[in-house]
Amino acid sequence: MKVLRNRVFRWGLLMVGLIAIITLTGMNVLSLYDLRDRMVESEEERRIDQLDEINDSIRNQILAPLRGLYKLELEPIESSIQQTGHLPNNIQDVLQRSSESPFFTNIYFTPEGTDPCTDNATIYKYHEDLNEVNSTSEYPDLLCDGVGIARTKTRIQLNDFNYRWNNNFEFDTHRSLNLGLINLAESRLIGVLTLTLDQDYIVQEVLPPLLENYFGDSEETGIVVWVLDWPDNNVIATSDPDVEYDRDLRDYRMGFSGSGFFDNWSMNLAFLQSPVTTAYNETLLKNLFVLGVAVLFLLGALIFMFVTAQRERHLAQRQASFLANVTHELKTPLAVMQAAGENISDGRVTEPKRLKQYGEHIYNESIRLRGMIEKLLDVARVDSGQNMIKAAPYEIKELLAKYLSENREYIEKKGFEVIFKSPDDNTRSLVDSDNFETIVNNLTENALKYSSDEKYIEYQVSTDKNNVYFSISDRGQGIAKKDQKNIFKKFYRVEKSDTQSQKIKGHGLGLSIVKNLVELNNGTIEVKSSLGKGTTFIVRFPKLEADENQN
Repeated sequence: MKVLRNRVFRWGLLMVGLIAIITLTGMNVLSLYDLRDRMVESEEERRIDQLDEINDSIRNQILAPLRGLYKLELEPIESSIQQTGHLPNNIQDVLQRSSESPFFTNIYFTPEGTDPCTDNATIYKYHEDLNEVNSTSEYPDLLCDGVGIARTKTRIQLNDFNYRWNNNFEFDTHRSLNLGLINLAESRLIGVLTLTLDQDYIVQEVLPPLLENYFGDSEETGIVVWVLDWPDNNVIATSDPDVEYDRDLRDYRMGFSGSGFFDNWSMNLAFLQSPVTTAYNETLLKNLFVLGVAVLFLLGALIFMFVTAQRERHLAQRQASFLANVTHELKTPLAVMQAAGENISDGRVTEPKRLKQYGEHIYNESIRLRGMIEKLLDVARVDSGQNMIKAAPYEIKELLAKYLSENREYIEKKGFEVIFKSPDDNTRSLVDSDNFETIVNNLTENALKYSSDEKYIEYQVSTDKNNVYFSISDRGQGIAKKDQKNIFKKFYRVEKSDTQSQKIKGHGLGLSIVKNLVELNNGTIEVKSSLGKGTTFIVRFPKLEADENQN
């Protein structure tokens, strides 16, 4: 009772200590995490706002030359083009300012009713040196998309009777800026002004300085930003060229916003490791490390104790079952021998034929008893480390052939078909012949016991460059996958639900002895089996070349 109380007390202290450590460390970690998360969240919000600032900065620079366009009267555009072939002066001023902007390469005007998607359509191109527009049928293909987008969206805007602006601008991604010019008096589209964007200038001259100015070197700020052309999955600009883009590294993604503004581009931000959070992270890691070591140690101890107790309980159960089985099986042959001997000694059996039968019974049961005792002695020698081997060079095929010559009749009397295959090659290996016979005998016994329907057993010897193999195959019940890893453990027996299998006697020692003897002879053993199809045990021994054994 005292031992039980002490055990409960120790376990109670262990659990209290474990809970205290986990609770205190958890509170510490949570507070550190909370502080760090607040700081990081604030920093992230500030950096995300900077992405918006970059977005607004580029957009405002592009639209700067067009400021004031909404104040102009656009109705004279049509009559001016028809009479002079030129746009009105007030529009010419806007075009001149736009042509001076490094963001634009060319400026075109497409009157309403003209389709730039049609081959050789006539539109107008602005010439900076002349400060005028001239008709042309040579223009880039991108006008087809840009003008189409601007016309469609402007007409949608005109359906809103409250729309009061004289233009509606739309971006064709990063290729062009398109302005739908509107006759407000008649609520209809006059034409589309297309300004083709200089992508190289934006990518090489605008984005890099902005990114560097806002985010700097990633080693100093712990932040890197990539501008990604996402349809092509191509990085067109970055705040730090030394950091390669990685989608898994990215923490935040933001597209350029507003009227299709650079739709194909996105800004991707990654928080690598900011100096502000480094100190907190170091403290956090130290606490996590201490907690991890303590928890792992305690959990490891608990798991070890639990697993050890489980193994000992299972072993004790198997040993108890083994003792019961052995006691029963030792008593059976002794009882048979005692009864037969008593009948003979009392003179109840005098006929020669019956005397011979009783003598055979006594002999067979004594052999059976001797086999069980030898198996127990084998186990005892293994456990005590006294199983010394006397290895010598042998031809494995000859040892196996010798075993079969002595036991074939016994096996065949049990109704088995015996097949033996061996190569002409050298099968010499350094083994203990007695151990070899025990190995083969145990594997054979298993094949005989667990083959009920198709009685077939095959012995085969084979070689490769470094090893000699011999296998024993049957077509019996087979072994389930889940049991194959345990069959070489001492006292382990495969549990069978069918009545016939439950009648098969055994102690769970044979394969344990086999594995031990194989390993003592520097060999290995493996099993291949399928339920209902049979089992093959394969034993490997190192190959011994013939010239190594010549004296």
